[in-house]
Amino acid sequence: MSQLPAIAVRKHQLSPENVLAAIKVGESLIQEDLYQIDLSGFDLQNSNFSKASLIRANLSQANLTAVDLSNADLRGADLRKTTLRQANLQGACLYRVDLSGADLSDANLTDAKLKGSRYDSQTIFPEGFMYKSSGAIGPKANLNGEPLNTANLRNADLQEANLLGAYLGGADLTGANLRGARLVQADLRRCFLTGAFLRNARMNGANLAGADLRAADMTGVDFEKFESIAGADFSQVQGLTDAMRSRLLSQPQQELETLNSLTLKTTLASLSCNVL
Repeated sequence: MSQLPAIAVRKHQLSPENVLAAIKVGESLIQEDLYQIDLSGFDLQNSNFSKASLIRANLSQANLTAVDLSNADLRGADLRKTTLRQANLQGACLYRVDLSGADLSDANLTDAKLKGSRYDSQTIFPEGFMYKSSGAIGPKANLNGEPLNTANLRNADLQEANLLGAYLGGADLTGANLRGARLVQADLRRCFLTGAFLRNARMNGANLAGADLRAADMTGVDFEKFESIAGADFSQVQGLTDAMRSRLLSQPQQELETLNSLTLKTTLASLSCNVL
């Protein structure tokens, strides 16, 4: 039997300087291990990172125009404000990638795995790409029933997102923008909603047991009754009308007398600390 030619494998991970030098001489970076590499702000256009491991790489504000990232592993990578025009991302794994402010005009996202990635109102997707139903997290995303337990969504832009029945137990939504979001029957148990912007969100039937809503803005939140508010902390919540407050106080007394495990304040006590 004839032997297959040996594939050269680097013994050491490339440094950012090595990567730039390789690109300058036209060397391919196919299948390279570039775990956690910092290439932020670099000009990498037209380079070939096909099948490369770029897990948790920092590529923020880099120029990746027409770069080949097909089947690359970009899990947890930082692509904020990155230029990805005409980039080939076919089959790439973009799980938990931050695409806030990224420009993906004319990029190839065929079979790209976007579930759990984040985008915002400044992200530009290819024309016609169904990003709202891609599993990515951002404005107007369709995330009904999605398992987002313990997800890090601090300061996430989730305006008008569809989160009906979503599982957000233990998720960190500190400072998140949830204006107009649909959270009907969502599981928000032990969720961190500190300082979250919840204006005009629809939350009827949501479970807020143990949630931390300190200083959240609940102006115009639509609800008749929550599944539970046992141990929820509403300290300094803004926008609670007398009618909303009355509905919260009509929840079972046992729920109102439950301590929040983090703030050690009962739900009833927290409702006496509101900014109206």
